[in-house]
Amino acid sequence: MDSRSHRTFAKRERLCGKAAISRLLTEGRSGYAGCLRYCFLSGNGEDCDRIMVSVPKKLFRRAVKRNLLKRRMRESFRLQKEKLGLSEHADMMLVYNVRDIRPFGEIFSSVGKVLENVSNARK
Repeated sequence: MDSRSHRTFAKRERLCGKAAISRLLTEGRSGYAGCLRYCFLSGNGEDCDRIMVSVPKKLFRRAVKRNLLKRRMRESFRLQKEKLGLSEHADMMLVYNVRDIRPFGEIFSSVGKVLENVSNARK
């Protein structure tokens, strides 16, 4: 069953591994949406979309704040991943790139814009 139909965030949906991440960074397409910078690569060869979230230590020194923002980004993805449609699966990286902590609603809309941009780019 397709992972997009469930509102879960399973371990297999997390992008990990040095080879997969370096492939994403070298071959992927990138852009900006709201408070996020993103990079994506279609056709990951897996049966689900995989995502990696990052909050730079340079912007937020305290791990508590970095973890809060990462939780908000993962939750936003979990709630909106059906926006990716039924095309081939992709690897994505989301990087938070503003110096202040934005409310969940703003992060939610930024992740939604990213998912729409990725979905439109794959058509």
